[in-house]
Amino acid sequence: MSSTTDKLKGLANEAVGNVKQGVGNMTGNDKLVAEGKAQELKGEAQKTVGDVKDGAKNLADKVTGKH
Repeated sequence: MSSTTDKLKGLANEAVGNVKQGVGNMTGNDKLVAEGKAQELKGEAQKTVGDVKDGAKNLADKVTGKH
């Protein structure tokens, strides 16, 4: 998966997780709140993976002289 794909999937999971948390809070559904928080954390992790991939690529480009 590319870094951009990781970042986009991460953003999507964060957004859906936030919506689930909001709906769970409004309806008093603790299970939905927990699912939403878990999905939000998954999204944050996916975005971090994308950032790491970008950093590794940029470092490799500097080492090899590519820009």
